[in-house]
Amino acid sequence: MKKNMITGSKLWSIAMITSLLAACSSPATTSTTANAATSTIGTTKTVSVSEQTSVKYAELVSLDADDTNISWSEADSTAIKLNGTTATVTGSGAKAANGSVTISEAGTYVLSGELTDGQIVVNVADKGTVHLVLNGATIHDNDSAAIYIQKAGKAVITLEKGTKNTVSDGKTYVYADATTDEPDAAIFSKADLTFNGAGQLTVTGNYNEGITSKDDLKIISGSISVKAADDGIKGKDMVAIQAGTITIEAKGDGIKSTNDTDTTKGYVAIAGGTFDIQSGNDGIQAETALVTDGGTYNIVTGGGSANAPAKVEEGPFGGGGGGWGGGTPPTDMGTPPDGEPPADMPEMPNNSGTNAGANTNGAAASNSANTTTATTDNNADADTATTATESTSAKALKAGTDLTVNGGTYTIDSMDDSLHSNNNVTVNDGTFNIESGDDGIHADQALTINGGTITIAKSYEGLEGAIITLNDGDVDVTASDDGVNAAGGETETAANTAASTDNATTATDASTTSNISVTETTGTTSTTDQASQGTTATQQGRGPGGMGAAASNNEFHINGGSLTVNAGGDGLDSNGSINMTGGTVIVNGPTDNGNGALDYDGTFEISGGYLVAAGSSGMAQGTSDASTQNTIVMTFPATQKAGTLVHVQDSEGNNILTFAPAKDYQTVVVSSPDLKKDGSYVIYSGGTSTGKAVDGLYTDGTYSGGTQVVAFQSTSNVTWVNESGVTTANTGMGGPGGGGGQGGFGGGRNRSQSGTTSDSTGTTDSAK
Repeated sequence: MKKNMITGSKLWSIAMITSLLAACSSPATTSTTANAATSTIGTTKTVSVSEQTSVKYAELVSLDADDTNISWSEADSTAIKLNGTTATVTGSGAKAANGSVTISEAGTYVLSGELTDGQIVVNVADKGTVHLVLNGATIHDNDSAAIYIQKAGKAVITLEKGTKNTVSDGKTYVYADATTDEPDAAIFSKADLTFNGAGQLTVTGNYNEGITSKDDLKIISGSISVKAADDGIKGKDMVAIQAGTITIEAKGDGIKSTNDTDTTKGYVAIAGGTFDIQSGNDGIQAETALVTDGGTYNIVTGGGSANAPAKVEEGPFGGGGGGWGGGTPPTDMGTPPDGEPPADMPEMPNNSGTNAGANTNGAAASNSANTTTATTDNNADADTATTATESTSAKALKAGTDLTVNGGTYTIDSMDDSLHSNNNVTVNDGTFNIESGDDGIHADQALTINGGTITIAKSYEGLEGAIITLNDGDVDVTASDDGVNAAGGETETAANTAASTDNATTATDASTTSNISVTETTGTTSTTDQASQGTTATQQGRGPGGMGAAASNNEFHINGGSLTVNAGGDGLDSNGSINMTGGTVIVNGPTDNGNGALDYDGTFEISGGYLVAAGSSGMAQGTSDASTQNTIVMTFPATQKAGTLVHVQDSEGNNILTFAPAKDYQTVVVSSPDLKKDGSYVIYSGGTSTGKAVDGLYTDGTYSGGTQVVAFQSTSNVTWVNESGVTTANTGMGGPGGGGGQGGFGGGRNRSQSGTTSDSTGTTDSAK
């Protein structure tokens, strides 16, 4: 559950007491489908999202002959021999003067030697293509860009095979006047800029940025190493990388695009390559879309996950749990909001400078340290409970609109989210090894996983999005808070009516476009689906009661693949509903009674797949009675030690479940196609199995040596049992609740971003 800090240390107390008095009169009703009509009293924020899952590099990037041209000859080129503070030009189109070389005609220019304090300037009036071949060149300028493309139709820099080339600038720039702020990078271009070739290039941006293009920036090939006082590689309209070896050490962003005025531009597209990025801010950041088809990535941001600010839960009362749930309310709610940078965050370039035209050490007016308000990453991740700002964004892969991963190998250690989009994230394939100081993968709107192998070894929350869909792939999540959190989606648009939502209960076709709508409300909200399938709390396999927020239309859909979760907070958490049609889900949930292995505010309907979820008992939920696949919820008389087998078999001795939870547990939920509504079952504890366990789940072998806990006959779609036999779902002030507008005080946490839960006149915000 995403926690947001409130500035007043006791604001929740008054609000929760008021809400308790209003909410205890009767249980709320909820609805069950992805296509829901929402009736709202109060202010409505509606988000309509078009999810495109098939975008690839080739659809965004087109290359012409100049981009891929690496050939040259002495007869058809101009030679520029650099020598200290002078240069010799052999051929036409260029002149050397005062330690610098100015190129004024389109053509090919071959640079070699060393320029210790001077500049290569390209100023071609006819907008032709200038082809610069770095053939063992070292270029340094003490007070400006070493290579400055002032005017040209396009500039192409070829790194000659077998050569090493170096470009650098000084820490202080001298401009013509105080209003001038360009150039501001060691290699700076106002025209389209392309790099190709098989040589090596080392760029040091001591003043501000390493490589900057005010138009398109393309890297076709080559080995490029950049060290920068701010951003490493920056293109305005696009950054496109087809191949190459890219190494970046930047105090700002590693790679970024910046066009925020044209929605068709400002993207980053990568076909492949090898990337080693260490950045103070974002690793790869696109103003609009970020697409990666392949490549090998090693990204560390903000000093890594160990450098992340501590996360603190905001309040003692759950948004809909049953009673106190075994949780003890915190005594101090005055903790500052999360999102503040750690004290040892790498220093960002400043914006100071001399009015006489000399700026020092990253002082260009165009410099950006990624300082944003809380509306920049604007859902549960933005912590909008207060006006606190996100002072530093240190995400690994970040998109302003859509982030699409079609393949590649990613090793990420990020202070902030590892994969993040202000809109949608789609993972079609790839191998991920993630350690995150915040979310492993976060989408403000839709998060869709269609394939790949994703290991999130460390995170605050593993997967987070307004609508989360797992169609295929292998996902393993370790989270200090929620493993999966379907929440948020509160970006306000001009529309005040809900758009149609994608019913994601079937596998997503990666070649199609789907529409998604998410609504946030302020006031009293009631939700009914198109079939008017409203149900009460007791029909959801959880306890009644009164203190929760109404279910939102956040959704978590599981249609295939495998998901393993080890969570300190809720295992699977949805502010709305969960729907499972296939796949395998294993949840090692919380050990404290203030969270649950399963936590949903609407319904959890299961019609296929295999589910096992172990955790504490205080907030335990099963699946919903509307499910067409049967479920057993077993609560043991005492906490069982981690690794203690729980075994379920039918009356004929057929294995239903043999599972060794990774942590202490008291409640186990199992749903299998093999369970029958009127079947007879026996539950054992302890013992051994000769089979091989995968994530604690044994799928073969022989079980023996356990102690029988209970034998019973299933009586409904969701059968709750304890050591005495069939029982009912936990009820009352100490019961499970789970956040659907029922249950008492909710086991020690607060779902509401505003710091209060809702009553008939209060504020409801469904983000967790």
